Amino acid sequence: MKLQQLRYIWEVAHHDLNVSATAQSLFTSQPGISKQIRLLEDELGVEVFTRSGKHLTRITPAGESIIREAGEILRKVDGIKKAAQEFSNQRKGELRIGTTHTQARYALPSVIRSFIEAYPDVSLHMQQGTPMQIAEMASEGTVDFAIATEAMEYFQDVVMMPCYRWNRCVVVPKGHPLASVGRLTIEELAAWPIVTYVFGFTGRSNLDEAFVEKNLKPKIVFTAADADVIKTYVRLGLGVGIVARMAFDESKDSELVALDASRLFKPSTTKLGMRRGTFLRGYMYEFIQRFAPHLTRELVDAALACHSRQEVDALFESVVLPTY
Repeated sequence: MKLQQLRYIWEVAHHDLNVSATAQSLFTSQPGISKQIRLLEDELGVEVFTRSGKHLTRITPAGESIIREAGEILRKVDGIKKAAQEFSNQRKGELRIGTTHTQARYALPSVIRSFIEAYPDVSLHMQQGTPMQIAEMASEGTVDFAIATEAMEYFQDVVMMPCYRWNRCVVVPKGHPLASVGRLTIEELAAWPIVTYVFGFTGRSNLDEAFVEKNLKPKIVFTAADADVIKTYVRLGLGVGIVARMAFDESKDSELVALDASRLFKPSTTKLGMRRGTFLRGYMYEFIQRFAPHLTRELVDAALACHSRQEVDALFESVVLPTY
């Protein structure tokens, strides 16, 4: 059994069983991958994949277990490499982040700029996706950090640390009737068509709960994952927008008016998640603290040492989070 063979089955499984696409991503040949997978299956005495002619059609039950173990081995190998790099060159390496559009566009730019200035030899890679996709990336180890507001609680092997709290604002075109309302209510808001985030994005669950608690059913006419897209359709008169407060820029959104909605909705908490057992290099601790200053190295290590999500939550009970 070779490490290369384990990497091949892992990558094939995560390229929708497309051996050609896997070969391209690994800069190798399709026949070479197929041959090594066959050799591994012969050695193990079971099939990892079922086939129809030359094509892989699905992962076998045995293959599911084998690929899961292969992933653990590959993550440990990656941790060994990082441990060695930490001693050989403490300021050189890579950092992989998975996050949503709102975080990438509004919360992270200044952090990333200052980090790159401080660590020019660290290659930083960002992947954007839905909160569920991002949490899955962290769970599988394809990103070092996941930064999101929703979905990470579904993955038990992801340690989540709270970074900051935030709330929403209602955005309307200048001259809109709601722009002159002194104290906006949920009932007034529910009377208008609404443009907001796709369910599962950027604290959407707290938004929905606010209407349910008042026995109101909002007329959501358009949803998007991108706050800039939402504001574009508000400008077109499609509806009243509800976005994260950080996503409103008075200078760039001068034709819109932002109405405070912090009284209408419960605040949401953005968290940074990583797979339990992740080896953190020095510059990784530095990035975390630049993004969330209260997350010191000691506090991060304590969170990673916790055995359950309840222990992690208890650890942060007395921590005062910044609010935006």
